[in-house]
Amino acid sequence: MPRHAPVPLSDVDLSDIDGFADLRGYSQFDTLRAEDPVHWTDEKDGTGFWAVTRYADIWAVGRDVESFTSTQFVGLEDVDDDLRDFRRSILEMDGGRHRVLRKLIQREFTPRNLMRNYEAFLRQLTKNTVDRAFATAAAHDGEIDFVTEISADFPIQVLARLLDVPAEDTPQLIAWGNEMVANTDPDYATVRADTAESEKYRHLPFRSPTVQDVWDYGNRLRADRVGGSGTDLITILANRLPDDGIPLSQQDFNNYFSLLVIAGNETTRHAISNSMLGLMEQPSQLRLLTERPDLMKNAVEELLRWASPVYHFRRTATRDLELGGKQIAAGDKVVMWFASGNRDEDVFENPYAIDVTRTNVDHMTFGKGSPHLCMGNNLARMEIRLMFEELLPRLGSIEPTGDVTRIRSNFVNGIKKFPVRITPA
Repeated sequence: MPRHAPVPLSDVDLSDIDGFADLRGYSQFDTLRAEDPVHWTDEKDGTGFWAVTRYADIWAVGRDVESFTSTQFVGLEDVDDDLRDFRRSILEMDGGRHRVLRKLIQREFTPRNLMRNYEAFLRQLTKNTVDRAFATAAAHDGEIDFVTEISADFPIQVLARLLDVPAEDTPQLIAWGNEMVANTDPDYATVRADTAESEKYRHLPFRSPTVQDVWDYGNRLRADRVGGSGTDLITILANRLPDDGIPLSQQDFNNYFSLLVIAGNETTRHAISNSMLGLMEQPSQLRLLTERPDLMKNAVEELLRWASPVYHFRRTATRDLELGGKQIAAGDKVVMWFASGNRDEDVFENPYAIDVTRTNVDHMTFGKGSPHLCMGNNLARMEIRLMFEELLPRLGSIEPTGDVTRIRSNFVNGIKKFPVRITPA
């Protein structure tokens, strides 16, 4: 990742989506960590927020659920009070109800369960993806789009297995995930969330009309599986009673399902894309990881740190308090910029370099220390490990053949086009 020129503090604006183009957001993070690590940011269409950019402060906010709540929503958008319950997923819950809804499917993602029930199957899925990618390359003078053929193909196949849906549905799942997460990108969003037109969809998550299509699809699956005994996530959500005895409401299911479509696909895809790009830009690390597969477990943690597929999540202060020398008022939005914490020079030596020999990489990518720690973190680790274990030994060479195009977003650090030429080993 090439470093951009420093951004003067007076020019820093993390609310400006276009300011993140070509990774310029990282230069803003550098400035804030050095000069104003808890920084007030005005918003054109919002109430403003505190940007928290140092590792220690981010960690403090994430684990203190009494002082910083998720119930006022976790994106930058100011959601109207009367729409919150309709739009609320487990991301926007705290306390007991949050715990029992997580627990519904959390056991499916334990390392033991994943190794026992999924690893062999997922490894075969990985091989299938790599096989198809090399076959496509062979038919096109070695050229493929890495996102289309590899990093988007594999995680969506995994999600289809977890949801037990037909393989032919995966292109639609990818398109839906793109439209929801990349809701400010003109190539993906039918209605961009940062336009006036999105006001008519403000009652829907991501201000996206696509969400209703996702809910309709999920409810068709649910209706077919009520009373069933399958182990897929839809059957579990359709039939398992939360430990507090309160069944999932219709809207609980809707929001849980749309979250699974995103979380089970988008973040892992972007982590794989960014990791491959980083290894290409730092070829000594690509060679070392290829020659030393024993480094893979630690390397996955380093790649997750470096890739940082999600830039931020928000909390809201529940009381007046001090953070980083600043006075935070009750009701203020407080935004944890995980991607900045993952570049904190006080925690990670030479943070802009990938070092696959780096040990004890205590990154923030999954929400370190928070009750909202990503449920799928073990699955994501497994998917990334399997992909590079299967791809790198077969890769004779890989080189760019065009510009890498990034998603227009200050939420997801994603790549949408990544043209490369590959040759087999």
